[in-house]
Amino acid sequence: MRKLLFLVLIAGVCWYMVHDKYPNFDINDAVGQFQSELTALKDDPDFSNLIDRLSDDINQLGVQLNESIKQLPQNKEEIKSTLLEKPALSAPSAQIFSIYNIELGDKKAEVEKELGQAKRSTYNEYGVKWYAYHKNYQHFLMVSYDKSNEVVGLYTNQDLISSSKGIKLGTPKDKVLKELGKPMDRLQKGLVYYLLPKERDYDLFLLGDSYTTVFYDKHQKNTVTAIQMIKKDIEREKEDFYTEGNKQLEEGFEYQLFDLTNAARVQHGQPVLTWDSQVKGTAQKHSKDMAVNSFFDHTNLKGQSPFDRMEEDHITYRSAGENIAYGQLSSIFAHEGLMNSLGHRENILKPDFRLLGVGVAFNSESQPYYTENFYTK
Repeated sequence: MRKLLFLVLIAGVCWYMVHDKYPNFDINDAVGQFQSELTALKDDPDFSNLIDRLSDDINQLGVQLNESIKQLPQNKEEIKSTLLEKPALSAPSAQIFSIYNIELGDKKAEVEKELGQAKRSTYNEYGVKWYAYHKNYQHFLMVSYDKSNEVVGLYTNQDLISSSKGIKLGTPKDKVLKELGKPMDRLQKGLVYYLLPKERDYDLFLLGDSYTTVFYDKHQKNTVTAIQMIKKDIEREKEDFYTEGNKQLEEGFEYQLFDLTNAARVQHGQPVLTWDSQVKGTAQKHSKDMAVNSFFDHTNLKGQSPFDRMEEDHITYRSAGENIAYGQLSSIFAHEGLMNSLGHRENILKPDFRLLGVGVAFNSESQPYYTENFYTK
């Protein structure tokens, strides 16, 4: 009986497949042929043994599948519980801030003893590298080291901030200003002072031996969303407001913006995006076009939209979107600015997107143009 049911199941599946493709197919003819072939094969012991083994395997597979389904998270709370536990954070011992219990001046060997090897290292605007540490973009932070392998830069946009002043992710801006005092409104480079924009979503503080930038999320009631710390001598070695662009820095900004986007998505409960080299080319060409021809727009000078450009590059998609930014000092400032622009934020956090490519180019004044192209096949 079990063999007969198995064969009937096969016949039923075949019927739906064939009927869908050949609507004039006659089931009576098929059944007649099937019965004739079955009669011829039923006395064949090899065939009979094969059916028995297949039937047993399918039954066993069904049992294993049912058990696996029972082990899957059944609701949002259970899904959250499968995420990595938040690390135990302690107040910094020597400075106002630490990230993942790491402070400026710590040794690289000590950092990697706790965090393991970096997932990626890319050059930044200070002429050193950002080393990105994370576990599938959970517990994401970036660390820079000097030639002595001491920490000279730190950044995170996740809940890894600890402070002797009680400031952490989600702290209101008012409390930050109360604890840290008046922020800087200008930055000195040599004999030149660069005024910071009056309308900005971050505050810059000189705290002891570091320039600390606190970023705010205006869509979350102006609360702390990220922090960057740069050692004072590293900042002052940077001679100009912008860093002269080159291929190395372009690539650094591109991968950093990609990682920052994924870290933000994980922080907001969205799936991680996959890097797509083909659409990265589309994005890079648009950034270079804007930089060379001095315009800033989603529509280029030929009248092509982002979707026109993707189609021109033979990229097919079910959904797609584009973010652009211009003039920000780094990928960090570009990302935080995009997160505070509602339309761009929606692209960054859109649940349906699966692929992302980032392109960066510099104009003749070393100002960077950033393009992010998101899509789903």
